[in-house]
Amino acid sequence: MKRITLYLLATLFCLLPVTVRAQLYACRDSVKNTYDFWLYVPSDYNPKVYEKPVVMFLHGKSLCGTDLSKVLEYGCIDALSRGRVIDAIVVAPQAQGAWNPKKVMDIYEWTKEHYTVDTNRFYVLGMSMGGYGTIDFAATYPDEVAAAIALCGGATKKELCGLNDVPLWIVHGTADNLVPVRASDRVVDSMVACGDTSLLIYDRLPKVNHSQLARVFYLDQTYDWLFSHSLSDSIRMVNRDYPMNDSVLKSATNGLKHTELPIRDSKPKRKKAAADMQYYYVKKGDNLSTIAAKNHTTVNRLCQLNHINKESILRIGQRLRLK
Repeated sequence: MKRITLYLLATLFCLLPVTVRAQLYACRDSVKNTYDFWLYVPSDYNPKVYEKPVVMFLHGKSLCGTDLSKVLEYGCIDALSRGRVIDAIVVAPQAQGAWNPKKVMDIYEWTKEHYTVDTNRFYVLGMSMGGYGTIDFAATYPDEVAAAIALCGGATKKELCGLNDVPLWIVHGTADNLVPVRASDRVVDSMVACGDTSLLIYDRLPKVNHSQLARVFYLDQTYDWLFSHSLSDSIRMVNRDYPMNDSVLKSATNGLKHTELPIRDSKPKRKKAAADMQYYYVKKGDNLSTIAAKNHTTVNRLCQLNHINKESILRIGQRLRLK
């Protein structure tokens, strides 16, 4: 009953055409021609202070439909309700069938328009059908994804070479009877055919079945691994410091206890005005010194605001915060 009340209250908030500082919102018809979705915002979110990463959770087939409350059954939002700390804006859409990368991107674009987010730290993870969605999305938008985790999935896209540019962690159990491990094997084979796979981690877990991998969403190390990657890294590398095995999975819910996620009944606030937070988009021939001179700031200040260093390689079109 409490969850239903939370769901109804959240829906009212997300229908507002403004950004509010709160914890959980049920967003229906917020983005045309795409999915309804849950939106979680950390309680310390403050658009005037710093940008937040974005984590996109793509569910499996069992949670498909039009009842958005089903998406609370497992995954990132449920992990949050059990006390797992995820210091990011978490988005959890609901599909009716196979995931469409363009529709997922439309929701991410909406999130960027309504919240102050760190576009260098956008992460995608999903399981089963959501694992397929994660692979398809990362292959379609490799320049947008800082890191991705695909659990017991595969791919529907034929062109997967873009995956080689993304720190990607694929996990699949060899005892999976719903999505055979060969579905992930084929993804890896396609990546190998494309060339360098140094950004790939592939864990084939012996005797692990399909449902057991849902525990990954409840592990601290899942989010620590994601957050250790950024598009602003001078050289894109994959973090190999976190193991994944049966004993790690069994520890996933240790110390977690279910609590209802609170809604802050506060006056909605608009996103910070563009005049208050200016950006510069990198052009051909730019470097930090020329950008700083053009915009009456310093290289040190640019590095501080954008979480980069003086040796960072700038990409054409990259957005830099100026103040």
